[in-house]
Amino acid sequence: MNRRPGLLVYGLLTAFLLGSCAPLYWSFLVGSHSRDVLTKRVPPLIPGGHFWENAQRAFDAVPFWKAMGNSLIVSGTVATSVVFFSTLAGFAFAKLAFKGRTPLLVFVVATLAVPTQLGIIPLFIVMAKLGWVGSLWALIVPGMVTAFGVFFMRQYLVDAIPDELIDAARVDGCSLFRTFWNVAVPAARPAAGILWLFTFMATWTDFFWPLVVLPASNPTIQIALQQLQSGYYVDYSLVLAGATLSTVPLLVLFVLTGRQMVAGIMQGAVKG
Repeated sequence: MNRRPGLLVYGLLTAFLLGSCAPLYWSFLVGSHSRDVLTKRVPPLIPGGHFWENAQRAFDAVPFWKAMGNSLIVSGTVATSVVFFSTLAGFAFAKLAFKGRTPLLVFVVATLAVPTQLGIIPLFIVMAKLGWVGSLWALIVPGMVTAFGVFFMRQYLVDAIPDELIDAARVDGCSLFRTFWNVAVPAARPAAGILWLFTFMATWTDFFWPLVVLPASNPTIQIALQQLQSGYYVDYSLVLAGATLSTVPLLVLFVLTGRQMVAGIMQGAVKG
């Protein structure tokens, strides 16, 4: 028997929604006031009128638009590359029989247990020898495929593509790559969309590796925000105005693709 959600359910959802929006609202609230807002005994609850003034000061203090463009280039390129190569590898692990498939998959999954920080020094040495230190290539190339992406797409494609469909494509004369492109890629679109969004957001918010490999003159958005608070006195109105602006691309991306992301998650939840 179907029952409509009660007041308790709506109350909990409202509380979760307000709790999720509170940090973003606080950033906008502080960023819209003057620099002495946090020294007041009772902080304001209504936005002020200094947001664009603080935003302009952020633009003048750091190469903000260059950092925003760098983050868009790196995040978009890495997300697209991860989806393509992860889908390709996931299709191979899921539907192709080759020697050493299971041990190789176990090795790929095992790399998820290795902390990223352990590979920073050797990765930096490799980037230095290639002459990529200080360029966006040092961020793009190491992130072009991820173990999580391969495992995620493999798990999805195991049941999403019937073996009979692949056999039929081979009987019709399709090459292996054409079978992947015409059969696996359309079936993998819901999972690929989710992987693209998650990878984009993870790359956009990455801080440690860009801090190591990029100079202050060629930052990503997270490094630019760090530069705003690198002085002796931290102007939180300035910093949080920049932080609010840095979340705008992610909010726009979620608004444009949120329905597809939820549909993909639900399709994966009821698959099979």
